[in-house]
Amino acid sequence: MERKLGISIYPDKSDIDEMKEYIDKMSKYGYKRIFSNLLLSNKDKKEIENTFKEIFKYAKNRDFEIIVDTNEEIFKIFDVKIDDLSFFKKIGADGIRIDGGFNNLQKARLSQNKENLKIEINMSSVDHCIDEIFDYGPNRFNLLGCHNFYPQRHSGISLEFFRENSIKFNQKKIRTAAFISSQNKDAFGPWPITEGLPSLEMHRDLPMDVQLKHLILMDLCDDIIISNCYPTDDELDKIKNISLTEASFDVELLADVPDIMKKIVLESDLYYRGDISDYLIRSTNTVREYEQYDIPIFNPKEHIEKGSVIINSNEYGQYKGELEIAKEDFVNTGKSNVVGKIRDEEIFLLDYLKAWQKFTLKMIESEK
Repeated sequence: MERKLGISIYPDKSDIDEMKEYIDKMSKYGYKRIFSNLLLSNKDKKEIENTFKEIFKYAKNRDFEIIVDTNEEIFKIFDVKIDDLSFFKKIGADGIRIDGGFNNLQKARLSQNKENLKIEINMSSVDHCIDEIFDYGPNRFNLLGCHNFYPQRHSGISLEFFRENSIKFNQKKIRTAAFISSQNKDAFGPWPITEGLPSLEMHRDLPMDVQLKHLILMDLCDDIIISNCYPTDDELDKIKNISLTEASFDVELLADVPDIMKKIVLESDLYYRGDISDYLIRSTNTVREYEQYDIPIFNPKEHIEKGSVIINSNEYGQYKGELEIAKEDFVNTGKSNVVGKIRDEEIFLLDYLKAWQKFTLKMIESEK
């Protein structure tokens, strides 16, 4: 199953041309999902229907999967019945997100809809919703799960809560998603409050690419959706080359690092050795690869800080050429070269790397 990136569009906040331009841009970047909602203020039902038909048809022609947010009130406004979801099919949606107003028996019945629409369930709630839905014999192939997003500062969900609820859906083999948030000060969501729009509160002030890397490393959600409009070109440039399947970290290298050490950092296949240390992430495969090279003492910094990128010198015998990343602060033996440091905002991500996991290091300019 392929991980997908997604975007959100809000027709009550954007005009058609602006949304089409965004869809075109994100299609070229490889994005495949769209989240939207059926809230269009001060417009009649026919105008709302026509707006969504036009923008969804445009997105479908660019291979987007579209999930539209609904609730019991939306069903009433558009005279939708629980056993007839043809209205959503007619406007071009591939699925509907169901949150408040429906009990779990109804959600199970919705998953059996004859239009074969996906039914997306809220993953960010303390309840036994997904277990009870399965008690009523749903079509699990039509079920999706997605965390909420949170416009109010301090209201986003905790990391542990995110983990626990994601695992519930993972165990049911349901495709899952979560939201990341642009830091563009002009970005907006569906509500008047615009204090960021992440699923996880800890992501609220993090760069968007770091949010993405965190969700990839946790590997608890299949799809990752940008919640607010519109991310900056700089944010999108930082995301476009991030692997959706492998761990990656940005590293600030010292300006005068020797070429052989730069080559080890940036061009080697790196793996986290399986016998885990409290202090080091070790990629020992570089030892054999560079055993014929001279690796002199270059920067044997006395106090090594968490996030430091290290290459062992000739003086370390059989450990020569080993690439290491510090997991904790410690005192150097004098035989190891500190050649750079993981970007400050990403150092916490090191705690999520698992034994034998492949990872890559990408050089960036120092932001200091």
